[in-house]
Amino acid sequence: MTGFDSFAMVDWSGGNDTGLSERKDAIWAGVVRKGRAEEPTYLRNRKIAEQWLHDLIADEIASGRRLCLGFDFPFGYPKGFARALTGSDDPLRLWDWFESRIEDSPKANNRFDLAGEINRRFGGKGPFWFNGLRRGIDGLPKNKADYHNPFPERRCVELNPETKGSFTCWQMGGAGAVGGQVMTGLPVLARLRRAFTGQISVWPFEPLDTPVAFVEIWPSLTLGAGPKDRIKDAWQVEQVALSLAGMRPEELANHLNVNAAEEGWILGVSQRKPDIAPPPLRNDCFALPAGVSWTPVDDALALLRQRLTVVVPVETIALPQAMGRILAEDIIAKRSNPPQPNTAVDGYGFAGAMPEGAQVMPLHPGRAAAGIPFDGTVPHGHALRVLTGAALPAGVDTVILEEDVTVQDGHIAFRGPLKQGANTRRAGEDVSAGDLVLSAGRRLTPADLALLSATGIAKVPVRKTLRVAVLSTGDELIEPGDKAGPGQIFDANRPMLLSLIDRMGFQPVDMGRVSDDREDLRDRLNAAAEKADVILTSGGASAGDEDHVSALLRQAGAMQEWRVALKPGRPLALGLWEGTPVFGLPGNPVAAKVCTLIFARPALGLMAGEGWQDPQGFDLPAAFEKRKKPGRREYLRARVRDGRVEVFASEGSGRISGLSWAEGLVEIEDGARHIKPGDIVRFIPYGSFGL
Repeated sequence: MTGFDSFAMVDWSGGNDTGLSERKDAIWAGVVRKGRAEEPTYLRNRKIAEQWLHDLIADEIASGRRLCLGFDFPFGYPKGFARALTGSDDPLRLWDWFESRIEDSPKANNRFDLAGEINRRFGGKGPFWFNGLRRGIDGLPKNKADYHNPFPERRCVELNPETKGSFTCWQMGGAGAVGGQVMTGLPVLARLRRAFTGQISVWPFEPLDTPVAFVEIWPSLTLGAGPKDRIKDAWQVEQVALSLAGMRPEELANHLNVNAAEEGWILGVSQRKPDIAPPPLRNDCFALPAGVSWTPVDDALALLRQRLTVVVPVETIALPQAMGRILAEDIIAKRSNPPQPNTAVDGYGFAGAMPEGAQVMPLHPGRAAAGIPFDGTVPHGHALRVLTGAALPAGVDTVILEEDVTVQDGHIAFRGPLKQGANTRRAGEDVSAGDLVLSAGRRLTPADLALLSATGIAKVPVRKTLRVAVLSTGDELIEPGDKAGPGQIFDANRPMLLSLIDRMGFQPVDMGRVSDDREDLRDRLNAAAEKADVILTSGGASAGDEDHVSALLRQAGAMQEWRVALKPGRPLALGLWEGTPVFGLPGNPVAAKVCTLIFARPALGLMAGEGWQDPQGFDLPAAFEKRKKPGRREYLRARVRDGRVEVFASEGSGRISGLSWAEGLVEIEDGARHIKPGDIVRFIPYGSFGL
């Protein structure tokens, strides 16, 4: 197979026309030709998208460029489905089957009706579920309450640990679902194949020996939401196209070497070793662009965000053990909260609004309490004693507080007016069954556990906790409590970094300290790579004679020394050791902490599965004066007193006491600045880093 000249990625949508203005949840396409990326293209509906695809394919073929064209929906269904509908295991026959039956226009399509028609062939309870229309459809369940699937729930590729969080093709709608995309997307691909007969191959069903290859790629499995000022789908199609274009031909050929003739496969997901995650980063992932040697802080952060990805697998655990863990999938409510209408106060319930003035009403015998519902119907014009949290009995939709009521001789008296529905809670007014409760990437809080429990969630899919090894280097270091000789200092970095990692919600792995002996350091890095997902070292990250961390990483062919334009902490060594990312931090404790907070913290969060987290800063008046030259961003140890930001008296990077004194950092932008008392500065509390 020859290489490709052009790469394109399409984020599909099963919804209706999204209008003239660019927006999310639409169809987006990204193209890279000869290594050059074009602006992502907004395609407001499938008719426009089909014409755009037709023109793209025609242009690439006419220009003699070989095109790899990716789509983000399944090309096949679980085993047996194609034969059940078409009499053949050939998934491309199924494409034609859908193309002959799907009726699609910019404003409507019949995908839900077709799903119901298919379900009725198999008993009317599955395999498809979720009806996004307001009218009922015979055979198509709205949820999985009475659901039965005669086929496997997922394709083999979706059982792979790397695809945790993917949606089954049987779900026809809802946040993240792909079922509607499949039914509306395959007919378009079928027509394009007919329009360019013999010019398009479909991976992995056909040999890729034609000018155009259709491939299945799911950006959401490997990419986050992207920059805040970009539409996620637009950013993702651009990044996928760039990633494909940046692969060596043999590397892409290796990814395409899979066997999935009936169900299809997702490009980039390992097939031969499903229990072993691929290396999270390539050896050149930290390489700076050609000609760049001095890296601004924002550029360094952007490079880390672009080139790192999730490195930890998924596990399902019981809800009580999930505190602080990171969700691996979106969570959908199994039950509404409240599950039924109930009373918000202690009082008396009846039906309907009450006009202004005195009201007298006979009291019906019995009462309703939380967990003890009233068995019966309250007659119209009568009231019933109700307690907070009680399910509203039949014949009750309004409650008056007991403090506003006089009770005597089997009657109640109160003064109106009172609106219908007063002092009651609607079923599902907080969360309805089927709603998205929490999104993938969220670190669970105690309040989240309450919400999940209330909506019927007993187990949650979470990322395994990221393991972060911490290693101190240097002949001069000794343990606190040991007798210090001439030139020796106590290791302050390791206890600080280990506690930082723990407070951030990751699993610290103490790898001790190692002397300036290259072979000892090699052995310790080998041990750290076996025990952890990421390695943090302090010391030895520059280019001097005793900077063995950077020397070993350079020998391994996987080291980049970033001269970051910040103070403190300019040198930052980044690389891979045995496939494990290494952050080589400065040996100075102040610089080590600043680099950990500014660079390692968001990178670790991304690798842990919670996405890139920018720290929250606050604009506050300064209580200090500071002159700063242009060229480097500066971070000062700071705290807030009486609404004004104070900074530590000395900027010396050896003053560890300033770290303890401070409660956060003041960030001073890259340019020149003369800060006077009362000027506004950006204060980032340590709490914004998860501390």
